[in-house]
Amino acid sequence: MPREVTVSTITDTIASLCGKANVFLPSGSRERLALCGKRETSPLCREIFGDLVKNLDCAAEHNIPICQDTGMAVVFLDIGQDVHIVGGDLTDAVNDGVRRGYKDNYLRMSVVRDPLERVNTGDNTPCIIHTRIVSGDKVSVTLAPKGFGSENMSAIKMFTPSASREDIIAFVTNMVQTAGGNPCPPIVVGVGLGGDFEYAAILAKRALIRGEGELNAAPFYRELENDMLTRINALGIGAGGFGGDITALAVNIEVFPTHIAGLPCAVNIGCHVNRHLSAVI
Repeated sequence: MPREVTVSTITDTIASLCGKANVFLPSGSRERLALCGKRETSPLCREIFGDLVKNLDCAAEHNIPICQDTGMAVVFLDIGQDVHIVGGDLTDAVNDGVRRGYKDNYLRMSVVRDPLERVNTGDNTPCIIHTRIVSGDKVSVTLAPKGFGSENMSAIKMFTPSASREDIIAFVTNMVQTAGGNPCPPIVVGVGLGGDFEYAAILAKRALIRGEGELNAAPFYRELENDMLTRINALGIGAGGFGGDITALAVNIEVFPTHIAGLPCAVNIGCHVNRHLSAVI
């Protein structure tokens, strides 16, 4: 028998995640920033790392958002194939959760109803929803409030199969160099390789919600992540864009099979406030 999950449970879960994800970074994020501050040789950038850690502590202590840009809510739903969702429409339930979470926690409303008319919807909806059908009888929810200072620095390139490993590294590195201090470094760089035009971008976004310190399971891509990270940090952009040793905290690559005639590559940058929080229903 399918396991029933009510839409009200999904709404409640997302509303809770909206508040928590904007106040608390994933486990280990504070420690990584503090460690990078100790490794930084630039006195100015070392001071900036210290300020970033103080900001995290202040947000947690006073239960206020880490950043004034509380983002456009991106919701990832992994829905078990043995789940039967009852009690209403799933999309409405997700948006109701975002609406309630942003209003109840007094978070900034940043969504406009039309790309050109620019009239604010007043409740930070609609959100972006990505769903996958997976095995099991659970619903896994990840809420990622994505600020657009970093989102605006994203890019995609449709390489041909003749592109080399160096071509891919150069594209990602050049995108970070072009972004400079705009995405509020130190950054996390999500890279999507494969799929098609739109799926490469989703892969890059999914790469940003990888667990703190989690490496790619494949040695080949783990090495590519490390090489990209080394090249990016050699740019000297540094924390806050003021120069220094550490521009990126991590490079996360996600891959998917692709067509014989293509090699899509997407880059999605997350600032040091790389917010995401998950729950399982």
